[in-house]
Amino acid sequence: MFKSLTRPLIMGILNVTPDSFSDGGKFTATDSALAQARRMIAEGVDIIDIGGESTRPGAASVTTEKQIARVIPVINAIRKELSTSLLISIDTTLSAVAKAALDAGASIINDISAGVQDAEILSLAAEREVPIILMHIKGQPDNMQDAPFYQDVVSEVLSALQERVDAALSAGVAKQQIVIDPGIGFGKRRQDNLDLLANLDRFVVTGYPVLLGTSRKRFMGSLCAVTEPAKLVSATAATTALGVQQGVQMFRVHDVKENRQSADVAWAIKQAG
Repeated sequence: MFKSLTRPLIMGILNVTPDSFSDGGKFTATDSALAQARRMIAEGVDIIDIGGESTRPGAASVTTEKQIARVIPVINAIRKELSTSLLISIDTTLSAVAKAALDAGASIINDISAGVQDAEILSLAAEREVPIILMHIKGQPDNMQDAPFYQDVVSEVLSALQERVDAALSAGVAKQQIVIDPGIGFGKRRQDNLDLLANLDRFVVTGYPVLLGTSRKRFMGSLCAVTEPAKLVSATAATTALGVQQGVQMFRVHDVKENRQSADVAWAIKQAG
C-alpha cells in the first residue's frame, strides 16, 4: 500500500480519549470527532488514526470494551457520513479492538507495542491482509519515561524493530504490509529523540516504510522553552520537513494543514535535488 508513493502521507490524529496529552477530551463525543475528521479531510489528510486509549507518559491501560465503545461509533460515522474510501487506522495494542475496528471499516493497524502486548494482533493483520505499523517503545506508557537508557539508541531501536518485523513475518504478515516507527518520545530521553531524528535515513534504508510521530511532543518544548503542546505546531512541521528529506513516508500529526504544507514543500525540494 505504501511502497510507491507520489508524495508523503499525512496521518491525522483523532484521539477519542479523555486524557491524551495534547487533545484529551476534545473529541470524545462522536459529533465532535466527526467534525474534526471532516476538518482534517479538508486540510489534506491521507489517513485518520483513531485511538481509544491514551499512550502519553504515565497513562493507565484501557479495557478492550471501553476502547471499542469509544472508537467504533466514530469509525461508523466517518464511513457513513464522510467517506467510504478514506484510509482509517486503528491505534491499539489489542487484537480484539483491532478486529472490531477492521470490521467497522478501518484498514490499517497501528500498534505501539509492535505485537508485544497481544501477539494475536500480528496474526490478525496477516489474516486480514492489512498494513500494520510496528512502533518501538521501551517499557509501557505508565513507566516508559522512568529513566530510559541506551548505549546507542539508533542501533538498539533498529535491532528491536527488526525483531518485531521478524515476529510479524513469522505470523504471516506480508513484507509489503509492514511499516516501522522509531517511537519518538516513547521511552526516550531528549538526546535519544534528537539522535533518532538525525538518523532517520538508517530506518528508511531497511526498505520498510517509516512512520514518524513527533507531533507536539515535550522534548521539542524543552528546546523551544514552550510548555503548552498546542504551541509546538511549527516545531513539529520542522521535523516533518527533516523527515521528508531523509526519506520518511508517513507523518502522524495533530495539525494537518501545517504539516501537509511542510511535507509538500520539502518533497518538492527533495524531488528537485
